[in-house]
Amino acid sequence: MTPSPAPPVPLPDLVPSLRADLAAAGFTVDGIAAALGPVANDALGREQLLPADLATRDAGTPLATLVRLFTLGRPVPAEAVSAALPTLGLEGLERLGLVTVGEGRVRATCDLHPHADESHSWWVASDLSEMATGAALAPDHVLGIGGASTTLAAWTPRPQVDRALDMGTGCGVQALHLSGHAGSTVATDLSRRALDFAAFNAAVNGLELDLRCGSLFEPVAGQRFQLIVSNPPFVITPRVSDVPLFEYRDGGLAGDALVEAVVRTIGEHLEPGGIGQFLGNWEVAEGADWRDRVRGWLEGTGLDAWVIQRDVQDPAQYAELWARDGGNVPGTPEYEAMYAAWLADFATRGVGSVGFGVVTVQRPATARDTWVELVEESGPVSSPMGPAILAGVRARTWLAEHGDAGVLAAAWRCAEDVTEERHSRPGAEDPSVIVIRQGSGLRRAVRVDTVMAAFVSVCDGDLTAGQALEAIAALLEQDPAEVRAAALPVVRELVADGFLLPV
Repeated sequence: MTPSPAPPVPLPDLVPSLRADLAAAGFTVDGIAAALGPVANDALGREQLLPADLATRDAGTPLATLVRLFTLGRPVPAEAVSAALPTLGLEGLERLGLVTVGEGRVRATCDLHPHADESHSWWVASDLSEMATGAALAPDHVLGIGGASTTLAAWTPRPQVDRALDMGTGCGVQALHLSGHAGSTVATDLSRRALDFAAFNAAVNGLELDLRCGSLFEPVAGQRFQLIVSNPPFVITPRVSDVPLFEYRDGGLAGDALVEAVVRTIGEHLEPGGIGQFLGNWEVAEGADWRDRVRGWLEGTGLDAWVIQRDVQDPAQYAELWARDGGNVPGTPEYEAMYAAWLADFATRGVGSVGFGVVTVQRPATARDTWVELVEESGPVSSPMGPAILAGVRARTWLAEHGDAGVLAAAWRCAEDVTEERHSRPGAEDPSVIVIRQGSGLRRAVRVDTVMAAFVSVCDGDLTAGQALEAIAALLEQDPAEVRAAALPVVRELVADGFLLPV
């Protein structure tokens, strides 16, 4: 196999010029979207390059040149590159290790992509994809901005913290996001090539990262953080010669043992009140419940946990997904051998399905019982989800610290995004179904009875929950104690999920 190209080098005398030229060319998420148009831009997001190729082939602008060079991996005339990067120049681009030049044509040695969130914009370098190179990935391939990394970035809560950890940083995407709300960030990875890319990406974006090489939490032994974020190599991969191992996805452990290891050990590295956020796969035996497996990992950790399963696949679906990953083509002998190896591996452990989800854990800041919530939410959610995750962690923590008495003593207000639906049979005086629905966060819908519908309707902060339930019981001529007992679990659920907010 051809050796992977050397990662780019963050030369301090040249990086500012690169940054200035990229900005001047409009090489940003919005700039590329406007230049390509919605069809080509959406296709590019699906790793279909042809529409973007056609859209930039004759454009002749600096932005089109950069897209062709770094995004599409196309050879570009040297004079066009020089014109697109007038401050850095072609020689500077070569010295940074971003391109090679031959016979008047320039070829990128890596992918360079703009990336952004609601308030920041960055550039991210990584290895060229198999779509750009036309070849299968190398084992030490450094992945760029993929679906998992964008999912984690969107779901990560973002409190202001003094110190954060990005474990398994890859090319450094999560560390870039952390830079916006962490005083300092440690980023670790087992791959030295990945750390070299992360160092370049930190430099080109004018940031400083504490980069450390090692597996899982080894590089930060004995240290604690207020926030830990991780997109670990969670893919369940057979340990056989027929299946190639990629550093970006394979953690070196059988089954879902790597995710289990993260769950069991992350609490040792969290400050009291600290939050951990990561993605994972978990195996579920035939006829078993995924909650039992994940709950078993959490036992004895002393952590609060909110685990949201977003997807589930049977063994064949999982094998098809990851056998294709890396540039392997269905129908080839190599693909068929990998497919069979995955199915055989799952069969040895009696796996009936594989779950994928987002794991949020918290080390309690006070002496109390921990809370654990394991739920399935496969539908559309808000983006970003991070604010809802942070609010949900804080609400569940408040409930654990204050109990039912605190809920009854507090005044609550209905969140602005909550609506009510009533359904009834034609001609009926009263509704047969009442549903309250939230428009943001997990976008949950909760079916409620008449008492709870009345309770939510009066949650404007004037009355405590206890006073409101007392008044509703009197109005309906029901026993106040029975009304409180029936309503409290639902009130707690509504508080936890953000339907009801503290005054």
